Amino acid sequence: MLVTGGAGGLGRAFALGLAGPGTTVAVADVDAAGAEVTAALVREQGGQAAAVEVDVTSPASTEAMAAEVARLGGGIDVLVNNAAIYAGITRSPFEEIDPDEWDRVMAVNLKGPWLCARACSPHLREGASVINVSSATVYSGSEQWMHYVASKGGVVALTRVMAKELGRRGIRVNAIAPGFTLTEASYGLMEDAESYGVDRGALRRAARPEDIVGAARYLASPDSAYVSGQTLVVDGGRQFI
Repeated sequence: MLVTGGAGGLGRAFALGLAGPGTTVAVADVDAAGAEVTAALVREQGGQAAAVEVDVTSPASTEAMAAEVARLGGGIDVLVNNAAIYAGITRSPFEEIDPDEWDRVMAVNLKGPWLCARACSPHLREGASVINVSSATVYSGSEQWMHYVASKGGVVALTRVMAKELGRRGIRVNAIAPGFTLTEASYGLMEDAESYGVDRGALRRAARPEDIVGAARYLASPDSAYVSGQTLVVDGGRQFI
């Protein structure tokens, strides 16, 4: 099992929540030290884990990552494409977005999942599951964040194409679209993170990383054996109120 962007936030929650008996979790991130912390936490709870440094925007780096992970487990049965730029993105009207920042967001958030899946494809076992992390902002059209929203919308499109192409090998590809979730990055974005948007949801509380893990666990398991090409929105009902 491979989780990208696993040094913290949702990635760390995915690695910890998907680890289980007989499963080796490869925690990949550009932050090698953070990835090792996550791997150590997995081992502390009785799982097997290894940290892998990767730059998801680099074909050479993603290919080296995939080869290393395949050696660890004799193949790859689950790939969670979670690595993304979120904290530090400038919120501004679309006319004022810096083109260089646009390119950086697209390189990590959209090109990254493609390169990681491309590199892992030869190592994916029949019946494997690819889980791409999109965002509920795709459906809300979050203002002054066009580059982030567009990149995550691209992940939904990428998921549908990849599902058709990999489905011929019995591999499922789905996306999770989390709503605003209380990660370290989210706390850094605003002072009122705990209460942000709570009144807009069917469930009147903020989401925590653990709330998103169940969806990933379902999509990684045989329980979703006939589910592919889908996007599961996990936002406490915010998009439908």
